[in-house]
Amino acid sequence: MKLLCGPKSITFDAEDRSALRVILFGQPANRDEASAGAAAGNGILRAKLGPAPRAWDLLSLALSVVTADFAGVRDESPDGWTRQFDLEIAVSEPDFWNGQREAIAQMLSFLTTDTWKIDFRDGGWIPAPPRKLVQPQEGCVLLLSGGLDSLVGAIDLVAGGRKPLAVSQVVRGDAEKQTSFASILGSGLRHLQLNHTANPPGEEESSQRARSLIFLTFGVLAATTLRIYQGGDVVPLFVCENGFIAINPPLTGGRIGSLSTRTAHPEFLFRFQELLKSAGLRVAIHNPYAEATKGEMLQRCAIQKLLKVHAVESTSCGRYQRFNYTHCGRCVPCQVRRAAFLAWGVPDETEYVYGPLGKNDDEHARFDDVRSVAMAIQQVRSDGLERWIGPALRYPRVRNTGNLISMIGRGIGELEALHRQLGVK
Repeated sequence: MKLLCGPKSITFDAEDRSALRVILFGQPANRDEASAGAAAGNGILRAKLGPAPRAWDLLSLALSVVTADFAGVRDESPDGWTRQFDLEIAVSEPDFWNGQREAIAQMLSFLTTDTWKIDFRDGGWIPAPPRKLVQPQEGCVLLLSGGLDSLVGAIDLVAGGRKPLAVSQVVRGDAEKQTSFASILGSGLRHLQLNHTANPPGEEESSQRARSLIFLTFGVLAATTLRIYQGGDVVPLFVCENGFIAINPPLTGGRIGSLSTRTAHPEFLFRFQELLKSAGLRVAIHNPYAEATKGEMLQRCAIQKLLKVHAVESTSCGRYQRFNYTHCGRCVPCQVRRAAFLAWGVPDETEYVYGPLGKNDDEHARFDDVRSVAMAIQQVRSDGLERWIGPALRYPRVRNTGNLISMIGRGIGELEALHRQLGVK
């Protein structure tokens, strides 16, 4: 699938008339075109922020990739999953970005398990800085999703004396939660909510394996606007995700590759960090919970009283919108959430569509995700933890494998306790 991505003002020379034109930072001229980034670009300018030029280029890349991820329907690929993308993207420094295209393609292939070919050309959108430029004085940036892990991360950062700039990717059903969480911390956090508004024509792919790229890019963009960045310092960017979901080890042999999401996998974060370093973008990514389970995050949260009040308001479900903004209770993220509450020892008052997972029918105990977790628990019992993990940690940039293996074992233990309590057999 070929996509031509850039502002409306530029013209692409394309021999393939079937290529999808993607209007970046603007609106499509007809129904056959896609668009992305108009809301995000306007939101940054309304906030009177002045990101670094290469951060704007990075945003053009991320918007193009997330649009391709939506437009390429996996069922239409030869194997029903793996897609081939050919992107031409307008940026302000094509020579630099073309020097990074192989590293970018490999990073994206790891993230989505697709094949990516990317070329950069000139004509990218770099808006003039606002006349009354705002340079936030916060010392770090936090990705605030509305999820339970990012809530814990925000509480811990504030309790530790930091006041981060909170950056959110707007998702239907979570925008109000993001605003609420930002307001309850300290005296209230400065909060930047951005929306990629990627909108391809026709059917949209639902797997969205590239979504973490745009969220991270929003964080990088915001980090380059801080006063300390403008003064030459490195800005910490906190991505708070429990280690078990960050690794997301395939539960069974059928859940390989990007069938399990890799949104905060250390290999992907390392590759993205290397891209930032090459681009001279002084932003350092940190996941303080890379070696902690979700239950341990809840147990160790610095302000327990605040967490106990607001934890139930957070979102964890992978099918939250599909079930009318209610947790399904049976997907892997919901099971990890429920297991974490059990390990925490605090009653879980979350409303779940499918609560009694021990009920032996296709919607409960025999649902694929519940069955996959049960099979993983059994395989760890019979074959041992390291054999079950297999190649999930065999990547060149993942070095703390011993600690990660131990953490994954504790995460499986939390899930096993949940299944035991619910009578899943």
